[in-house]
Amino acid sequence: MTAIVRIDDEVVDVGEFVRLLKLTGQFESLIEQLVRDKLTVHAAKKHGVRISEDDIQQRADQFRRVRGLHRAADMNQYLDALKVSLDEFEAFITDSLYQERMLESIGDNGAVEEYFSMNSPKFDAIEVSHILLDDEGKAKEMISYLREDPDAFAEMAREHSIADTKGSGGVIGKVLRGSLKPDIEAKIFNAEVGELLGPFASLDRSCFEIFAVTAKYPAQLDADVSAEIKRLLREEWLMTRAQEHVIESL
Repeated sequence: MTAIVRIDDEVVDVGEFVRLLKLTGQFESLIEQLVRDKLTVHAAKKHGVRISEDDIQQRADQFRRVRGLHRAADMNQYLDALKVSLDEFEAFITDSLYQERMLESIGDNGAVEEYFSMNSPKFDAIEVSHILLDDEGKAKEMISYLREDPDAFAEMAREHSIADTKGSGGVIGKVLRGSLKPDIEAKIFNAEVGELLGPFASLDRSCFEIFAVTAKYPAQLDADVSAEIKRLLREEWLMTRAQEHVIESL
């Protein structure tokens, strides 16, 4: 195995490094990212994406400037320290450009608008607060009290909730569909502003939750939603690309 670092007389090799990544749960995510990057590069080349020498040079110059490597000698020393050749560095820069160009083409404005028009309810949002209690009787008493005095919700959350949101008066904030448990979510998204819901029991009935809907936000194609749609489109695209290749762990 290739040694990667020496500590006094102890040599750490690639095998030990890989074992560490696996045991700390970092290996799978790194491999997944590597596969995603490779699939994107393969697709870019297949679709005829072109990268010019000027593109590579500009990106390499940008890489150097960001790291304060202003002279050619500085860059050479930097690569030598990493044990990376100029050809390997150029391949890295080229692949990163292929990835960017390919992913940009997937999440263009037309694709985002089309996805939004067909899936807009998915991006509805609500604003909610909650109170979490450890006894069903207390929870039923609480919701009865709050129906008589809804303005006391924040005060009751601070005094009685066992959730980590108690300090903010039970405020969870703005959430999109898919953020809550499905059975609860359907009821909350269909509720009116100001409506109280619950108490909802946890699976083991160890705690009981009351929700208050404080605002509703119908879906709008703003910057946040556009960014999320681009992410979803790229995830779907990558899943499709993965099915076109044989991918196996070695």
